[in-house]
Amino acid sequence: MLFTFLKAVFQFKPPQRIEARTHLQLGSVLYHHTKNSELARNHLEKAWLISQQVPQFEDVKFEAASILSELFCQQNLVDSAKPLLRKAIQISQQTPYWHCRLLFQLAQLHTLEKDLVSACDLLGVGAEYARVVGSEYTRALFLLSKGMLLLMERKLGEVHPLLTLCGTIVENWQGNPIQKESLRVFFLVLQVTHYLDAGQVKSVKPCLKQLQQCIQTISTLHDDEILPSNPADLFHWLPKEHMCVLVYLVTVMHSMQAGYLEKAQKYTDKALMQLEKLKMLDCSPILSTFQVILLEHIIMCRLVTGHKATALQEISQVCQLCQQSPRLFTNHAAQLHTLLGLYCISVNCMDNAEAQFTTALRLTTHQELWTYIVTNLASVYIREGNRHQELYSLLERINPDHNFPVSSHCLRAAAFYIRGLLSFFQGRYNEAKRFLRETLKMSNAEDLNRLTACSLVLLGHIFYVLGNHRESNNMVVPAMQLASKIPDMSVQLWSSALLKDLNKALGNTMDAHEAAQMHQNFSQQLLQDHIAACSLPEHNLISWTDGPPPVQIQAQNGPTTSLASLL
Repeated sequence: MLFTFLKAVFQFKPPQRIEARTHLQLGSVLYHHTKNSELARNHLEKAWLISQQVPQFEDVKFEAASILSELFCQQNLVDSAKPLLRKAIQISQQTPYWHCRLLFQLAQLHTLEKDLVSACDLLGVGAEYARVVGSEYTRALFLLSKGMLLLMERKLGEVHPLLTLCGTIVENWQGNPIQKESLRVFFLVLQVTHYLDAGQVKSVKPCLKQLQQCIQTISTLHDDEILPSNPADLFHWLPKEHMCVLVYLVTVMHSMQAGYLEKAQKYTDKALMQLEKLKMLDCSPILSTFQVILLEHIIMCRLVTGHKATALQEISQVCQLCQQSPRLFTNHAAQLHTLLGLYCISVNCMDNAEAQFTTALRLTTHQELWTYIVTNLASVYIREGNRHQELYSLLERINPDHNFPVSSHCLRAAAFYIRGLLSFFQGRYNEAKRFLRETLKMSNAEDLNRLTACSLVLLGHIFYVLGNHRESNNMVVPAMQLASKIPDMSVQLWSSALLKDLNKALGNTMDAHEAAQMHQNFSQQLLQDHIAACSLPEHNLISWTDGPPPVQIQAQNGPTTSLASLL
């Protein structure tokens, strides 16, 4: 009805103002509510063309340019969108709101194309423009956005002074309380993710606590309908509800890295429940991204806690989400294959694990993820025991003593552990102890509980082999306590087996019997979960190494993998 009415306007040969506005309205309706993109483009191009001939007609002119460039991007005509946005930016300098909005839009387009240098340049231009027009709030938004991209590029030397400047601007800005707190959330999210990227789980705690307090403050504030006096301030970083999910997400990331897996589970449940509610009313792509990242983290937790079948079903859920969005799949394909590789290790399918990790390495350009995958692939080669050339080639590339490829404290500690594990299997026990003590020193410094537990139990095993039962006991008992607290099912299984043998050797019959019973219980739980996981049709995902995720997963006749590693 509205569409017919708007089209009827042209029959009366209206003035250019009305003609341009009507073309904009028709183009906008067609773009947002139909699939008739060619007709939408036709109307928007006319709106853009006519509005440039009308003086003081900025809203129609720049909205037409903005929507038209979105449409071009949707049609994969990025090379048409860029010059259009550049022209609009060039002629919008006297209209602060639209100038800033178009700069953000072009920066986002460059970011989606992975041209982060051009995006950073535009955000820098925007920050300077916002300063000139007296908008410290939008200046902070531009600078924080630039900081986010610099973090993605690993330009840490530029990130630190920029975040320091942002912190000063945010604290000094006096304005709408919700806008101020949202800037603080943005600032603190960048700080927290920076620490977590560096594997500094303990150091991040004060920032994370501030972030959690900040989101609680925002949830108590009412949206103020009073518009800012400066039109350049008419921006919001994220809706309150999206910020809440984001804070849950970084809390899950922290809990998983620190080894507080029950806490990670609790916050994941809260975040996913919130996401389901939001997705009923909001189709924003960022919500699906949040959902995928949450699932990626909880899948890793499930594999540690001995819930492989649930982890596998959640991997399948990530596949389904990626099927709905090619961009989501492009951004998360390497992570998806990495998760499948970790699952394969947990069910002792080492050939499949190698294939999954090799696929993930081919798909990633992210240095931290690359290092994480290589570390896990090295553990596969160590377990296989006959891949010496490939193993040494990998270990050269993640040498924690020399030119380690990333600044992550956590990944470097894990690289020492892998060296210790290899030395243990080769019977070079003194060398193994040196590497493992280095891991312990680093993991204790940043509360990396899983690495601490793994290092303690492996040291305990070494001392047991060397016949030093007292020292072995001093390692295995705290390893068991920590593994129970995490909880890490594999370390509990390993620790209980050692405690059984240790107590028998020390003549502690009752303790040996208790440890044997624990070992039996853990073995049964892991065995049952192993059979359940391998019986699922989703288990066939371990063979997928090319192209988009398979749409249909065929069932198979029961488990086909070896259970020897669990018995």
